[in-house]
Amino acid sequence: MSRLEEGHDPRLRAAWRTWLSALAVDADAAVAAALAYESLAPEGRDAWLDAIALDLDDMRIPVPAIALYAPLLAVEEDESRKARMGAALAARGQAITPASRQQGVRALCGRAPTGEHACALLSPLYLDFVTVLVCRYHPDRGLFSARRDPMRHVTDVVGRRLPDAYGDGARTAPWACTLEGISMVEAPLSDVIEELAHAIVADRRQGRAAPEIFGAYAHLFVPDLAPSEPWRDDEPDRDGSRPPSFDPRSGAA
Repeated sequence: MSRLEEGHDPRLRAAWRTWLSALAVDADAAVAAALAYESLAPEGRDAWLDAIALDLDDMRIPVPAIALYAPLLAVEEDESRKARMGAALAARGQAITPASRQQGVRALCGRAPTGEHACALLSPLYLDFVTVLVCRYHPDRGLFSARRDPMRHVTDVVGRRLPDAYGDGARTAPWACTLEGISMVEAPLSDVIEELAHAIVADRRQGRAAPEIFGAYAHLFVPDLAPSEPWRDDEPDRDGSRPPSFDPRSGAA
């Protein structure tokens, strides 16, 4: 028995491991873990990491290490502890890397009986957790509402896991769900972004600013240039000009 387990009630250790296992499937548990860890003093955070390392080394938690470390990395600012968690993930062939600018984001859209448009953008975080942006709008009249859930389990949104959990066939199967009472089906991301851009411009014409939460999605409003183009979207062309882009925070192209 290790020093960490000496003097600890086995029932408490079992409850701890059960709770940790929930971090792979329960968004509320993952958020709670992040908040609890963030509230701890440095010594408490170190003890938390020691306990996780012990259980992972002994293979007593049947979930990927990324499920245990990702919520903590989201709130940890100490570089040494971040490095420790990164090394623990790397040792198991796992890592948390920023998603590319549009890769993995999926869009759904629908329309209410009143004619109001609705859409949802699902951005992958890790495992089957996603960030969800839900908007109601009319392309010519502006945004009616916009809310962002920082973490949801994708099965709670669309009833299915992310494509990586399945074979290639699941990658082509469209998603569908009901959000805020509106039936939505999967649509090309570029089409949904274009509609949102029109709604934001309509708001700007009326002197209304876009919601601040759109700042996290500004990169989606940059044109998706073909790989054959001789520039990147953030580099000038040979004549010094830049490809047009749209900033939802300013509503300007």
